[in-house]
Amino acid sequence: MIVVDSSGWLEFLTDGPLADEYANYLRRPESVVTPTIVIYEVYKRAKRVRGEEEAVDAVAAMQKTRVVSLTDELALIAADLSLLYKLPMADAIVLATAQANDADVITSDSDFRNIPRVVYIPNKNL
Repeated sequence: MIVVDSSGWLEFLTDGPLADEYANYLRRPESVVTPTIVIYEVYKRAKRVRGEEEAVDAVAAMQKTRVVSLTDELALIAADLSLLYKLPMADAIVLATAQANDADVITSDSDFRNIPRVVYIPNKNL
C-alpha cells in the first residue's frame, strides 16, 4: 500500500516534470490510499490553477483509490507525528493515514525528507 501526497497527485495530474515517475506509483489505484486532506489540497490547487472542470476530474481520479477520512484516532496520531517531525497539519495527516494503513508515503514535499517509510522524489525544477 502507498499514499501519494498532494505534491505527487499534482505532478501526475498536471503532467509536471515528475508525472511519469508518479504514474508508476498510480498505475494500480487499488493499492493507493488517499487521505481526504489530499483531495482537499488537490481540488483547491487544481481549481485555482486549471479551473473547476479539471479540478473535478482530479477528484474523480483520486476517488478510484481507497479514500480514508480523518477520524478522531487519526487526528491524535497526526498531532503526535506533527510534534515529532515538526510537520504542518496536512502533512501530519498524510503520514498518520499512511502509518494507520501500513503504507509508504510517496512525495516531493521536502517536509517529509528523512522520515521512515517515505519515498522522497526530489523535484529538481524547484
